Amino acid sequence: MASISLSLVEIIVLMLGAITLGITIHFFITSQRNLKNGSMAGTEINRKELDDWKMRYFNDVESRDKELSSLKEQLNEITENANIYSIEADEMRKNNRRLQQELEATRKASPSQDRAGYLEQLRDARENLLDQNEKIGNLISQIEAAREQEETTREIREENELLKQDIEEMQMQLTRREKELVNFKQKEQLSSEMTSMLDKTYAEFNILQEKIQKLESQVSQSKRINMEYDDLKEEQYRISHEMEDQKHKYQAIFSQNQQLRMDLAETEDKLREANFQRQQLQKKVAYLEELSNDLQVVTEANKKLESQIRRVGELESLLQVTEEERDELTRRQQQKGQQES
Repeated sequence: MASISLSLVEIIVLMLGAITLGITIHFFITSQRNLKNGSMAGTEINRKELDDWKMRYFNDVESRDKELSSLKEQLNEITENANIYSIEADEMRKNNRRLQQELEATRKASPSQDRAGYLEQLRDARENLLDQNEKIGNLISQIEAAREQEETTREIREENELLKQDIEEMQMQLTRREKELVNFKQKEQLSSEMTSMLDKTYAEFNILQEKIQKLESQVSQSKRINMEYDDLKEEQYRISHEMEDQKHKYQAIFSQNQQLRMDLAETEDKLREANFQRQQLQKKVAYLEELSNDLQVVTEANKKLESQIRRVGELESLLQVTEEERDELTRRQQQKGQQES
């Protein structure tokens, strides 16, 4: 059943392909008519459309060839399966006949056997027959499916033949189309040559008109030259005055520039003096910082000495107190000795 479903899907795909091919043929014919009725300005667009239709046509032909090859492979598989199923059915029929002959032989050969064993043999034979019949039914259904598949493949072949005829017609139309394009190209070449010749004649005519206009302008310019000469004289006089003014301005600017250079030299000298004084001040500041550092060291040393002197004074006062106490103790001991004596 899976092979039947796949074949149906492929039939649907083929039908859709046939529809698309018909649509492409319709658009191709309409484009051909439009090309015949169109003007020379649309030839480039028609060429592009023709190339597009050619590409679509070749793609459709390639897809159809692939589908035909796949259908041929499926048809071969189906025929092989049908042959296998027919062989198996023949073998099953032979087995059924053989079993029936064995049953008849057992009936004739052993009439004196007990009834229970005979019934068991009958049951076994019946079960075998049922199994064989079931297998035969499956094989028959498979053979029928294969026959249906063969009918569908036959229909597909007929449709493929029709498609081949359509393709041949399309090829004929393409050849006609190419011939028409060649004719259009020739006409375009002739028209381009005619247009180029007309352009050349127009260009020569324009050149002659320009020459005539130049001659007329030269005649008119001869009258204007005198007026322009007077204007040029006035312009020269005005420019000479402007040059004098520019010279005076240049001299004034030059004197200002010299004054500015002198001022710049003075400011540079002052800047050098200021830098020298700044360096001297920096040296003095560094010397004073060193002196302040030395003074801080001396003050710290003085503070340490004062603290040590203060400590020495405290120790001396302690020694005096201890000496006085010692003298007092010796005095008391002497008094006690005198009293005892």
